[in-house]
Amino acid sequence: MSTPALPFEGELLGNLPQSLRDELLDAYNSIVRNYREGHWEPSELNGGKLCEVVYTILLGIADGNFPGKASKPTNMVDACRSLEQAPSTLPRSVRIQIPRMLVALYEIRSNRGVGHTGGDVGPNRMDATCVVYMSKWVVAELVRVLHRIDTLTAERAVDAIVERIVPVVWKVAGKLRVLDTKTSMEEKTLILLYSNPAPVAAKQLFEWLEHSNATVYRNDVLQKLHDARLIEYDKESGTVHLSPTGTTRVEKEILPGLEATG
Repeated sequence: MSTPALPFEGELLGNLPQSLRDELLDAYNSIVRNYREGHWEPSELNGGKLCEVVYTILLGIADGNFPGKASKPTNMVDACRSLEQAPSTLPRSVRIQIPRMLVALYEIRSNRGVGHTGGDVGPNRMDATCVVYMSKWVVAELVRVLHRIDTLTAERAVDAIVERIVPVVWKVAGKLRVLDTKTSMEEKTLILLYSNPAPVAAKQLFEWLEHSNATVYRNDVLQKLHDARLIEYDKESGTVHLSPTGTTRVEKEILPGLEATG
């Protein structure tokens, strides 16, 4: 089943056939979902599927004709290198940059102990992290190349694609949960804000965190973080922004501490 996750996906992905669009978003979402849940091997295997879909899209751009569905080239490396011979009138991303990224991504899928028994290096978090961020860059570049909307909207959408992936955050049934129950309410709030590319409603944070009292949460958690300049809590709009100081706190203190005790 298709699980699109990008805003304005029909416009952002240009004139791609719906079937190709679905394959791209399904592969991308599967990588992100498995990474969030700590399933390193499926994340890497789906990186291979993403390569096949993106290669098919690039070939369609070069040929001026998109196939109905993705297909796997006989030799991914040679196929990607052949795109470098496409007309120079095409964007460099289509001819050079995305194809070279696909070669690196496919190499991890094929020759890092992923998808084959007896590999010298087993699937692990380091490889999966590489796969997920390379995949995000590739999809963001496709949006940049294919979008048919104004530049500002496209830039915001790309920002959403490259939202931070935090394994301790679990997305389930439209909700976000912080899996580490030992963290404080303040830390959980910062983690959830960090994992989102856009401001979050205070009411939404309260519901995700299942705090017992909305007034206490606003006064004792959000206001405290606001006063410390870790967030910007706009009481009029009810929205919460993570500040640069808050971002640093999450990256340098909170997440490393969770990894050390995990």
